[in-house]
Amino acid sequence: MTNPLHRFPFLSLGDSYTIGESVLENDRWSVQLAGMLRKSGLDIADPDIIARTGWTTDELQAAIRASESTPGGNTKKYDYVSLLIGVNNQYRGQATDKYRTEFQQLLQTATDFANGKADRVFVLSIPDWGRSAFAKGRDKEKISREIDTFNAVAQEECKKAGIIFVDITPLTRSAEGDASQFADDDLHYAGKQMKQWADKALPFFR
Repeated sequence: MTNPLHRFPFLSLGDSYTIGESVLENDRWSVQLAGMLRKSGLDIADPDIIARTGWTTDELQAAIRASESTPGGNTKKYDYVSLLIGVNNQYRGQATDKYRTEFQQLLQTATDFANGKADRVFVLSIPDWGRSAFAKGRDKEKISREIDTFNAVAQEECKKAGIIFVDITPLTRSAEGDASQFADDDLHYAGKQMKQWADKALPFFR
């Protein structure tokens, strides 16, 4: 749970890229970001995280609703909220129209968590898992095209909602062939790569 000694609570929503599959807790991008911000003078807490490997947009939304409806569930408000979701929608071959509708709902949910302040919410683009060693033998260009399509939808919806969109996808593509930027499962990213995501998100706070 969030350290009450820190002034600004932070919530991070998403999937395996948010929970930091196959890496240590301190390597998670949002935990690294919080550490960077404290060093720069912003008294922000390590994030509360609602995320799980494999979640799609509808599964994240369902988990949030479940967490709010249970006794002692998560109904608190946050000064900052991040969202990174969609890779599993693409991986499962779901339609972008379905993603758009569910992503719109998640943007509203994230804004509600931020006390209705859209300018306290930011979204990270979907990483390109097609550049990982796990994707060997698959159609990498097709994966990239599909991820670009999903990211375009997310960026459009963020613009409509007045929410900042942080494009980290090029960073994930530049990691191709560098094993040090991937976790031991050859699919998810190591702390070294996720630090770059945190760096990319820093200007949102400035």
